[in-house]
Amino acid sequence: MSFFLDSLPPELSKAVLTLARRAQSAGGKIYVVGGAVRDLIQGVVPIELDLEVFGLSVDEVVRELGRDYTLIRVGRSFPVLKVKNLPIDIALPRIEWKTGDLHTDFSFETNPALEFSAAARRRDFTFNAMGWDPLSDEVVDPYGGQSDLADRVLRPVSEQFGEDALRVLRGMQFIARFDLEPASETIDACRSLVQTHLATERVFEEWKKLLLAGTKPSKGLFFLQAVGWLRFYPELEATVDCPQDPRWHPEGSVWRHTAYCLDAFAQHRLGEEKEDLVVGLAVLCHDLGKPATTTTDPSGAIHSYGHEKAGLEPTRTLLSRLTREKTLIEEVEPLVETHMRPRQLFDHQSGAPAVRRLANKVGRLDRLLRVCRADSAGRPPLPPGDFPEGEWLLERAKELNVTHERPKPLVQGRDLIAIGMQPGPAMGELLQQLFEDQLDGCFSTKEAGLIRARERIDSAEQ
Repeated sequence: MSFFLDSLPPELSKAVLTLARRAQSAGGKIYVVGGAVRDLIQGVVPIELDLEVFGLSVDEVVRELGRDYTLIRVGRSFPVLKVKNLPIDIALPRIEWKTGDLHTDFSFETNPALEFSAAARRRDFTFNAMGWDPLSDEVVDPYGGQSDLADRVLRPVSEQFGEDALRVLRGMQFIARFDLEPASETIDACRSLVQTHLATERVFEEWKKLLLAGTKPSKGLFFLQAVGWLRFYPELEATVDCPQDPRWHPEGSVWRHTAYCLDAFAQHRLGEEKEDLVVGLAVLCHDLGKPATTTTDPSGAIHSYGHEKAGLEPTRTLLSRLTREKTLIEEVEPLVETHMRPRQLFDHQSGAPAVRRLANKVGRLDRLLRVCRADSAGRPPLPPGDFPEGEWLLERAKELNVTHERPKPLVQGRDLIAIGMQPGPAMGELLQQLFEDQLDGCFSTKEAGLIRARERIDSAEQ
């Protein structure tokens, strides 16, 4: 058995061999194609497989390959067969051509008799245009993908590259994930494309890959700058020429700082998609308020007072174009607004009330500290250095049980009803006052809270 087959999970290895043998017996040939081949060459186990069947019609594929596995036909644009209960897609070789501006505006023609190289011309980058024959163990590589992968070069397959502008963002996240350098023809091809007609969902998927899988997100961002695509992200573009005090930021502009902060974030991802996405977006946006607040005093020192709060509006506008997930944006905003607070609390050795209030503001202090750690580390050539406020605040958050959640009100509406208070606006006001008292440390149990409630009720009645 081949190294590639040995690398796959047993159920996938068995399925690929079975399907390939069945296709061969019917006069066809199966190749594993696309990103799975790229990953296998790099020693990474793919989570899904794309198969391309040459020499057989759709009906023949359904009949012959369906003898061993249930095939489900999906897709209105072009026929794709999914293997039931396995992450395997099967398609026929095809040629495509663009007919309009939208990503759905294209025509295609399937042709089982196509040469592999002709079918692969429609793909984006050379390392995604390879095929692996699981029976002969041969890698078919008509465009030099293996060489480009070994040399860490991102190169387009053909002139058809420009038919889908999303490939610019795919290039961004590939460069970040695999630490690549773009070939000159890649940069030239991307500069001629525009993001205008791309669907929000497709755009966000590529940004998510940058944040969730990029080992060097900075390289992806610098590629976006090099091809002129920051014009589609004006909130980020505004940071490119925004200076910072070189005493604290030897890396240069806010833009460069942001990019290097994302590199620091990438070194400490949790592997939990939701958590890493919220924190990654907050790191991306944390200094968007600096262009509006940066000033230079008479001594030449550069300041950005109030940039945390000023960053809220550009954060909303940027993220609202990237995603329609309002809850996600709402979770990022307080992290941007408060990313300087941990250091301030540490410097003043603030007490429990301030920690509780910060936890109530951000929801999860562990998220905020991840943003702050990345912010502290994104200043090359300075080493990451110590992060004393992180350990200090984390210890206090643990003591107060507010590391992963907001403080919960000890006194609820039902408790006030139980002591004779009628529901209404007055009750709502009292509950808010009691919660403020709780955050300030005036009481720490429900019983003590109810005593406080009676005191406030009596005082209001006098």
